[in-house]
Amino acid sequence: MFQFLKASSQGRGSWLLMALTALLLETTALYFQHVMQLQPCVMCIYERVALFGILGAALLGVIAPKTPLRWLAILVWVYSAWQGLRLAWDHTMMQLHPSPFNICEFFVQFPSWLPLNDWLPSVFQAYGDCSIRQWEFLTLDMPQWLIGIFAVYLLIGVLVLVSQVFRGQK
Repeated sequence: MFQFLKASSQGRGSWLLMALTALLLETTALYFQHVMQLQPCVMCIYERVALFGILGAALLGVIAPKTPLRWLAILVWVYSAWQGLRLAWDHTMMQLHPSPFNICEFFVQFPSWLPLNDWLPSVFQAYGDCSIRQWEFLTLDMPQWLIGIFAVYLLIGVLVLVSQVFRGQK
């Protein structure tokens, strides 16, 4: 299995597949926001940024899958998936256990050198409340689905990272 994962990480196909899945999820989020008129909250925007991190890692892997740049792509992938999982978990806890002490920020806080909400407000501006459940599918709301999605990205990313130390068959 590890040899298969290492070989897959050295080809463009698996990186393109990961980029496609992340792009599909981002497109779905924008559909929910702009077509279904659901208001993204601050946590939604941060989860969206984590997904963009995975997309960026996939594109980095597509560029040079057989070079050491692949290691950077895998590390960005694992880090983004971990942060996304952590954010989705916190968001879910805010929705399942509402409390005046467990709330999200009112405005997104990006670094001054990367004000995404100023550059592209239609994608990175938050208008909603984190504790409100706006959408549900099969009894799970959006952050609960994201827990599963980020957990799968993280699991596969860690397995691919571990596979990098295995030698290929000769």
